[in-house]
Amino acid sequence: MSSPGYRPTPAAASQLNLRGAVDLSTLRRPASPPASPPAAPPGGTAAAPPATDDAGTAPLRVDANESNFQDLVQLSAQIPVLFLLWSRYAPESPAVLDAVERVVLTYGGRLVLAAADVDAFPQLAQAFQVDAVPTAVAVIKGQPVPLFQGPADDAQIGSLMEELLKVAAANGVTGTIGDGGPAQDAGPAPLPPLHQAAIDAIEAGDYAAAAAAYKQALLDQPADADAKAGLAQVELMARLESLSARAAESLRELAATEPDNLEAQLGVADLDVSGGHIEDAFNRIISFIGRNFGPERDTARIRLLELFEVVGSSDERVAKARHGLARVLF
Repeated sequence: MSSPGYRPTPAAASQLNLRGAVDLSTLRRPASPPASPPAAPPGGTAAAPPATDDAGTAPLRVDANESNFQDLVQLSAQIPVLFLLWSRYAPESPAVLDAVERVVLTYGGRLVLAAADVDAFPQLAQAFQVDAVPTAVAVIKGQPVPLFQGPADDAQIGSLMEELLKVAAANGVTGTIGDGGPAQDAGPAPLPPLHQAAIDAIEAGDYAAAAAAYKQALLDQPADADAKAGLAQVELMARLESLSARAAESLRELAATEPDNLEAQLGVADLDVSGGHIEDAFNRIISFIGRNFGPERDTARIRLLELFEVVGSSDERVAKARHGLARVLF
């Protein structure tokens, strides 16, 4: 059985982007979610106190804030997390927040509600590209899933939750919070030794050692998809580590003036992926492959396949790019 995937997740709300931004720095932390979502800290927003499930064992509603946002996003690898962005200045917010909480509580711990007061946590509205509240956005495996904006009743919300749970199940996110659920387990299963060694190396900032651990894991088990994805992500992190903002700007200028400069095109593609401009990155490399032949073309193709691993093979943009790659290759 494979270990939990190491898809990048945002380290702060300002780094979450609906275009699929990839915050590579969060690979410094294991992708395993906490056993239960964190409760709001003392002194949190009084208008949105945390709630508990019927058994009183685990919170099914928490206040999203800067201190627990990362944990909530990590939790989304186990359970869909529904962010409800609201404001006391938006008259519809209280009713929608109450309705969403009622619906979430009926699912017996299969969903977690994160109530986000945009007045107290404005970065989240910017990160989700929200221009009005209330707005509901779910997160599954660190990826945002827009749901609705404005008023909604219990029936409408319930219908959306059914669809959301189908999407979650298709992505292997089927955990629960409460009696009999993962919240009462001793904890997440330990990572395989080489995967743990890679995570430890990332924590220490030693990307070369992390890459070596993932490569050894692939030698031992060539079909280890998590090691393959982890290796691609770590190698991208290493390439970006020493690139300053000024160097990045110069690289973009070079790529614009020299469209057949392989290193410039690949470098800008790395920047685009790390900044969430996934389709731009893929199209840049595919266009290069379509214009060039020989060793450089194959180098570009291999890099594109590595970036597919970084984004995730189930992402629809990867599927679209695969078709584009096939068209220019054949």
